[in-house]
Amino acid sequence: MSKQFLTKEQQDKIVDAIKTAEKETSGEIRVHFQARCGDNPSANAEKVFKKLKMYETKEQNGVLFFVVYKSKKFTILGDKGIDAVVPDDFWQQTVATMEPLFKEGKFTEAVVAGILRAGEALKKFFPYQQDDVNELDNEVSYA
Repeated sequence: MSKQFLTKEQQDKIVDAIKTAEKETSGEIRVHFQARCGDNPSANAEKVFKKLKMYETKEQNGVLFFVVYKSKKFTILGDKGIDAVVPDDFWQQTVATMEPLFKEGKFTEAVVAGILRAGEALKKFFPYQQDDVNELDNEVSYA
């Protein structure tokens, strides 16, 4: 996929949202866009999660926002450390924040809202530590 799907300004907004969210939590957030993925975005998200080595965070607290823009589908995948401590409806609440914007094709706004919502919630379980290191690249990835 061409990186032209998002403008530089849109990419910057997403990266800024990641930085803002990560100031409050030790959680690590990545965003990945691709044109198509077949019928199962979750399976593809798991492959991207591994490819980006998101499972290598110290507290297993990586979050992937996986967006398939042609079919207007998305999924959010959290690592084991997150899923072990968050409430059952944690991801559903984040999806509910994003879905209305996403259906309108407002991908950047939807992803930014989801990132900020997830970051706000994650700080309860994975608060920012004084010696926190940014373990994962904040840039938007593409396939």
